[in-house]
Amino acid sequence: MFALVDANSFYCSAEQVFRPEWRGRPIIVLSNNDGCIVAANRQAIAAGIPKFEPYFKVKALCDRLGVIALSSNYELYGSLSASMMEVIGRFAPEQHVYSIDESFLSFKHCYPAIPCLVKHGHIIRRAVWKETRLPVSIGMGKTLTLAKIANHAAKKLTDYNGVCVIANSDQRKAILSQIKPCHVWGIGRRLSKQLDLMGITSAYALSQMAPGLARKQFSIEMERTVRELNGEPCKGWDQARADKQQIFSTRSMGERITDSNSLQQALGKHAGIATSKARAQGSLCSVLLIFASNSPFDEQPTGFKLTHRFAYPTNDTGEITQIVTQIAKQQFRAGVRYYKVGVGLIDLISESHNQLDLFASPKNPALMKVYDALNHKYGSDSIFMAAQGFTAKWHMKREYLTPQYTTSWRDIPKITC
Repeated sequence: MFALVDANSFYCSAEQVFRPEWRGRPIIVLSNNDGCIVAANRQAIAAGIPKFEPYFKVKALCDRLGVIALSSNYELYGSLSASMMEVIGRFAPEQHVYSIDESFLSFKHCYPAIPCLVKHGHIIRRAVWKETRLPVSIGMGKTLTLAKIANHAAKKLTDYNGVCVIANSDQRKAILSQIKPCHVWGIGRRLSKQLDLMGITSAYALSQMAPGLARKQFSIEMERTVRELNGEPCKGWDQARADKQQIFSTRSMGERITDSNSLQQALGKHAGIATSKARAQGSLCSVLLIFASNSPFDEQPTGFKLTHRFAYPTNDTGEITQIVTQIAKQQFRAGVRYYKVGVGLIDLISESHNQLDLFASPKNPALMKVYDALNHKYGSDSIFMAAQGFTAKWHMKREYLTPQYTTSWRDIPKITC
């Protein structure tokens, strides 16, 4: 038996944790540079605020309806997600963090010892709410796909009160009959349209398709989905996720870059982000990609994209930042209003399998270890390369950013007794 624990409107709920007076009010969260609506809670959707719409188009409507618009507070979301996953992980012997707001649990070898799965689900919900003040919905089933379906039912269908368990064929048929194929894990918009043309308008109808036919007409993944809908486990989470073969850090600027120093600082910032990610997965960079450009909608789109190959692979922030800032200084062109910049680490190799020679000693791995440890303990950019600058004007536009209550000393909530 598997469970999927999913936070309800996670970004919006995270914003309400330290602002309880916002509970029950319509809230939306915006994308980078306060562009589009990427999250909206139930109250905002009920008020008619569409997701993924550019904010400037609905700003007047939001103001009129009293909708609270907020910039993405990634630091807060990451911190609260980690706390939530820690609580969830206590309730099963195996856990797989699927995304920032979703976590699978496996009750293998312990399910018979749980008297009532529904009650167990409510215990998990109460624990998460008590310790993190985040509301979650829980779906359980014999396969990962059924757990995902049950989670959708717990959120969208009535009478489940946040916990839905598909434990037998009658429950499976009743719930699948109310779910459209587009809500089945792995069924996208195109597949959903094809199924609709075939007269398959519910998840239960999809489950009645012959597995061999599903494979022949669609793919082996569709066959696995059909089997999973019938309670036959075919999918599993990766026990060891493969390392990324390329790592990129890019950003569209909130304010255009028009001078050489700012361009060097912006690219230096992204070099630091990318190299930290490389060290986290134990990778070294053989080829470095640096690029910067103005907007493709400008009258004369222009920019540069260059690569640099290292004599010896590295993940040293100082070494990579030095190369990045040199290239930025050489390639800067006066009059160009740079809008998008980024750094890519490509042709990555494993740090543990790297072949060294007499002249290829690591720069200073002990320094990088301390560098990462301090930033992990005290928050991002607690320590950074001076090449990133101290008063950057090119940072991402976040006009409606709430305090970073859990990751910034200056934003720690103050309680007056």
